Amino acid sequence: MTVAPNTIDAGYQFVGQAAASKRVEVRSQLYGVIIERPYTEGTDVPKGEVLFRIDPTTYEAVYRSSEARLDNTQARFDNANRNLNRLRPLLVEHAVSQKDVDDAETEYATAKADVADAKAAVDKAKKDFNDTWIRAEIPGRAGRAELVLGARVTGPGDLLTTVEQIDPINVDFSPSDQQLLRWRADMEAKRITVPAGRQQVEVTLSDGSTFVHKGHLNFADLTIQPGTGTLQLRAEFANPQHILLPGQFVRVNLLGVKRNGAILVPQKAVLQGQGGAFVYVVDSAGIATARDITTSAAQGDQWIVESGLKAGDQVVVDGVQKVVSGQPVKVGPMPPTVAPAEATPGKPGAK
Repeated sequence: MTVAPNTIDAGYQFVGQAAASKRVEVRSQLYGVIIERPYTEGTDVPKGEVLFRIDPTTYEAVYRSSEARLDNTQARFDNANRNLNRLRPLLVEHAVSQKDVDDAETEYATAKADVADAKAAVDKAKKDFNDTWIRAEIPGRAGRAELVLGARVTGPGDLLTTVEQIDPINVDFSPSDQQLLRWRADMEAKRITVPAGRQQVEVTLSDGSTFVHKGHLNFADLTIQPGTGTLQLRAEFANPQHILLPGQFVRVNLLGVKRNGAILVPQKAVLQGQGGAFVYVVDSAGIATARDITTSAAQGDQWIVESGLKAGDQVVVDGVQKVVSGQPVKVGPMPPTVAPAEATPGKPGAK
């Protein structure tokens, strides 16, 4: 066959892992004994759903006491206000002394401050009382309860459960630094074409099926992770049927990225030697010569050749086991091949 360049899907594929788009740890701001757990573990809950109830007895008492204190301070303030309003006109008529008015103004200011302090105490007591109902902060799937009924909660340090939002769901994947550098070099050399707009992504599940919903990239980290030498990318997918679950491993495929000028050869034309993969190339005199090649991914029954071949080379496809390097071969026509649409990773011991 005569080698010719092709435009094919670039076949960028990575191992990814699904993760909740939002994850909230449910903790109590209070201490006390758990007296209720109304939710069912592993089920979806709306925002605001009550998940746990802390014994409210102490907090309800403090709330009522603070309201009573507010009523008392409000009454003193009202009295101080009336007294001050009565004395001010009398001062003009010299019926009272300036000291009486000053004392009334001081009592008024003190009572006003006490009312503000009492209102703050009521607000805090009311919040504490309301916090005895521990609610879901986001809609999502509530996890396993970490503490049982009757257990004592000592405050925010105790994890009660988690709520994870899995529709939409994220898939995290991490190209290596070398892959990124090669990708940029290919783009600069126009060996690949990237679609405009948001990059679409699809995932392949562990059973080989393709997830029904396409996603898109929504995050790229700014730094290479020093421990792994990779860059974290994230794609978001609609997941109404909850087919994807947090922690699930999938294969991520970047869609629409085309590779220009790709060299393809049938897999049966590629042989393995001590130095790696090679093919037989026929020169203008009909002499076959072994040539080392480097392959990357498979396109159906063909290999993508990264190096070792160029457009116009004549490659032996049929009867390669009978070919002897340096000996003439009989060249016949071969029907053209059509490049398949999808690339799958792998290489036949590529050099």
